[in-house]
Amino acid sequence: MLWLKLTNYLQKMKGGGNRSPHAIHWRNALCSWIGGFLGIALVGWLDSRLSLTAQDHLLLIGSFGATAVLLYGSPSAPFAQPRYVLGGHVICALVGVSFYKLLPDPLWLSSALTVATVIVIMYLTRTTHPPGGGTALIAVAGSERVHELGYWFVLEPILLGVLLLLLVALIINNLSPLRRYPNYWL
Repeated sequence: MLWLKLTNYLQKMKGGGNRSPHAIHWRNALCSWIGGFLGIALVGWLDSRLSLTAQDHLLLIGSFGATAVLLYGSPSAPFAQPRYVLGGHVICALVGVSFYKLLPDPLWLSSALTVATVIVIMYLTRTTHPPGGGTALIAVAGSERVHELGYWFVLEPILLGVLLLLLVALIINNLSPLRRYPNYWL
């Protein structure tokens, strides 16, 4: 009985047997490249004007790179829609800052609690955006400069950066006749 359950469980890991339905077209690839370049360039340029030190480039955070991949590489994906991108990052930043303020040490525990909590909150609020987990983790495990920002971290770099990336996504993703962005707002 146990062997049968284990075999059935392991069979799930083989996948459904289907190939990826993701179609490849040069116009989509070009829009993805242009969007990724312009989105990150805009955020990076603004970061160069706002950064206080050479080490802390707060607008150029890793989770924005992951968001750029979704926004410009897979704009029709549910996790790339504005509600998910904006809500996911902002909620995760709020939770991350809160956990750091309430439980900064030990870092491993604060990090684990933060990420586990944002997964549930994003799910319950229909704002699941995987890069948001990175944003929450940055709020907890980031540099001292990140921690000094406190809740200001939610507004800048997070809200400002996300709005810039979404603006570029709205402009670039609608240039191709093969794309439409967003699929929905709410």
